[in-house]
Amino acid sequence: MASLLHFHGRVVLVTGAGGGLGRSYALAFAERGASVVVNDLGGDMKGSSKGSLAAADKVVEEIRSKGGKAVANYDSVEAGEKIVRAALEAFGRIDIVVNNAGILRDSSFGRISDEDWDIIHRVHLRGSFQVTRAAWDHMKKQKFGRIIMTASASGIYGNFGQASYSAAKLGLLGLSNTLAIEGQKNNIHCNTIAPAAGSRMTQNVMPEDLLEALKPDYVAPLVLWLCHESCEENGSLFEVGGGWIGKLRWERALGAIVRQKNQPMTPEAVRDNWKQVCDFDNATKPQRIQESVGGIIGVLNKIDSEGGVSTNPTSQASSTATSAFAGAISHKLPSFSSAYTELETIMYALGVGASIKEPKDRKFIYEGSTDFSCLPTFGVIIAQKPIVGGKLSEIPGLSINLEKVLHGEQYLELYKPLPRAGNLRCEAVIADVLDKGSGLVVLVDVYSYFEEELMCYNQFSIFVVGSGGIGGKRTSDKAKVAIAVPNRPPDAVLRDTTSLNQAALYRLSGDWNPLHIDPNFAAFAGFDKPILHGLCTFGFSARHVLKQFADNDVSRFKAIKVRFAKPVYPGQTLQTEMWKEGNRIHFQTKVQETGDIVISNAYVDLLPKSDTSVKTPSEGEELQSTLVFEEIGRRLKDIGHEVAKKVNAVFEWHITKGGHTAAKWTIDLKGGSGKVYQGPAKGSADATFTLSDEDFMEVVLGKLDPQKAFFSGRLKARGNIMLSQKLQTILKDYAKL
Repeated sequence: MASLLHFHGRVVLVTGAGGGLGRSYALAFAERGASVVVNDLGGDMKGSSKGSLAAADKVVEEIRSKGGKAVANYDSVEAGEKIVRAALEAFGRIDIVVNNAGILRDSSFGRISDEDWDIIHRVHLRGSFQVTRAAWDHMKKQKFGRIIMTASASGIYGNFGQASYSAAKLGLLGLSNTLAIEGQKNNIHCNTIAPAAGSRMTQNVMPEDLLEALKPDYVAPLVLWLCHESCEENGSLFEVGGGWIGKLRWERALGAIVRQKNQPMTPEAVRDNWKQVCDFDNATKPQRIQESVGGIIGVLNKIDSEGGVSTNPTSQASSTATSAFAGAISHKLPSFSSAYTELETIMYALGVGASIKEPKDRKFIYEGSTDFSCLPTFGVIIAQKPIVGGKLSEIPGLSINLEKVLHGEQYLELYKPLPRAGNLRCEAVIADVLDKGSGLVVLVDVYSYFEEELMCYNQFSIFVVGSGGIGGKRTSDKAKVAIAVPNRPPDAVLRDTTSLNQAALYRLSGDWNPLHIDPNFAAFAGFDKPILHGLCTFGFSARHVLKQFADNDVSRFKAIKVRFAKPVYPGQTLQTEMWKEGNRIHFQTKVQETGDIVISNAYVDLLPKSDTSVKTPSEGEELQSTLVFEEIGRRLKDIGHEVAKKVNAVFEWHITKGGHTAAKWTIDLKGGSGKVYQGPAKGSADATFTLSDEDFMEVVLGKLDPQKAFFSGRLKARGNIMLSQKLQTILKDYAKL
């Protein structure tokens, strides 16, 4: 059975909670650990008399008798500030607002007085506005809020004698939908319910048996779920009652174009096309205003081209969007080069948490380490220029406001381990554009080459807030898919506490966005303080996987895919939870202090551990390289002292045959007259080279450039490979082969 939904530490304000639905909500929240403010004016269903304040007191007493926490409040919902202040004074915060208070003054339209019209709107619509506005800034600051608006079937469908009531109730739906949009970036969700339940307002309308069947207890579970921190529902409308729940949505007919280009539109044309105007076959279901407006803009384009409305099930907006995106998809951004030295690779490693406190990290932060390596995720730094350099605003067919760009997902694949220093040529292309309704997702593919050899591939998934809703496709076969983690406890968990200077350090790798350093800019974007780069958290997580399952062997790192879920603040502790399934390591990353998942649906693909055992060549397969090493040994007897003085290093060679290590040789030029012997270095090697017997001979004979061999993967090196330049002295000037 799934875990129970709890509200420990949450403060809930329920208006109109002295009876009926409100009482049921208050009791249910308190039973599951919430602290509850029970607001009730104590009036009758018409709001015309003060009634008894005991209604709220009785509910508070009932909650406290069961060990719960609650306080009463008797203010009108029009005094929203007072009600929210009561919550803050009693419990120190406000997390959830359930706008439930209401009255009835039913009258046929022709008999409605101004007083009756106004008081209905003041209690239902203005009251919900006042209470919610008083709580809004507190929710924004704490980056959490859940709001419920209470509409009615009368507002959705209309009902005789309830013109004022139905107008106010549908007004609440519009208010809720807008709050859902404005609050989303601060984790404030707002939903609307239209309950069918027995209450003080319906007790004189419904028969007793129906009141029993439509108990408020059958509505409360929906409200609790919508208000729970794990519920992602936002901006939705639900009918609920008697144990049944249904979500509502708008539906729009495909419609008809009833005018021609440069021709007047006539009522006769409307009449003649009325059947098609009202035909819901192939109907669309718009969810955002952009989808609504986008469809009409598509019609204008059709009229200009003197076409008609397609009867294809795909909406008009969709075909228009596809056409609009055509100029963007497959658009190539300007090529660029990405040059770096050991300084940049070390700076990046420090930026993603590598530390001298961890001995195995030294290979990433000290260029003199015998196995000095570039972290695999440095591949995103090589490719990031189009993203951080503002090039997205230059994509034809797309209008991108860089202030509304978020990094949604990231994929990186390595074809060779990255060298400790290099200069790569990068090609970037817009792979696809997806319409997610609330925004566009732009897939940017970046390929990085050394000469003609592909070294790594990145896919940046960029979310452009507010630019969607014009009917484009929602999925793409070009997108690298994020995968949910297994449903079991993790196999390993690693933690790292980020420094307060983490973002300041990471930005030195090229992402200069002031969101990560300037408090004023961060506040403007809706954050309490500067946030950590998502790709910094990405680097921390990848290091954890590499350390736990590959012993920091960068040659085993193949690919990584992540989805960025929530921001991280410098100083927080990152906790990477990992699941091993074959050579794929699924993971998610949390902030330990809050429990928030900040990277989700992520994985790293590792290559199998290579067989490094030495296999003796079969008879008749004597290694040609053996002759070279023996000749170098003979030459060193005469000139070894001079060479050792110039080189001062130890080189270890792994010679392969048929994909297996066939021999190991050491050239020791550190002191004395130098020596060459078969086998691994007796001390530690300054540089280790691995290549086939055939390629070794090609290098020695000058037919294969060592740098090209390295970048193509034919020559593998670790340690201080810059010493290889000194090695040229041995092979060219002294070996005399």
